[in-house]
Amino acid sequence: MPASFPKPKFITGGCLCNSLRYRFGTCQCTQCRQCTQCRKQSGSLFFTCHTIRPASTQFRFTSPTSTLKSFRASPAAERVFCGKCGSWIYWKRADRDYLCFTIGTVDPLYLFGEGADGDEVPKEGFGLALASGAGEHVWVGNEVKGVTDEMALLGRKGGKRVVDSGE
Repeated sequence: MPASFPKPKFITGGCLCNSLRYRFGTCQCTQCRQCTQCRKQSGSLFFTCHTIRPASTQFRFTSPTSTLKSFRASPAAERVFCGKCGSWIYWKRADRDYLCFTIGTVDPLYLFGEGADGDEVPKEGFGLALASGAGEHVWVGNEVKGVTDEMALLGRKGGKRVVDSGE
């Protein structure tokens, strides 16, 4: 991975049916999570997200939120999703001002450069900045032997590996 790569000033995205749209500014780090709750919520072997701090000032919905729903698998955090199409938007701790938004809901322009002019958004988008695997890899104690334990994206080649994030 290059030492330096383009980072966005802001990002937009939304759910599959476009009922929920969002915009955020400052991004902190990528996380790849392998906890059982994130696996069940995402339907995937790991959940790739990006941390936004402080969520109270950096993240906002730009659409009406009438389809916004949430679910708590534990008292510690909520999972926010669209009640119309089911798209998972973010995970947020109840006692902290940050959230982990789902990379897959980022608009194609920002994620991989669909329609980018190369000026404001690079032709390849900001995918490397958003999902490089160089951030935190949490719940590594739940790795699937022979599958997720050796994936470069999940922190073997870089990033900080955390056995249990305490969440």
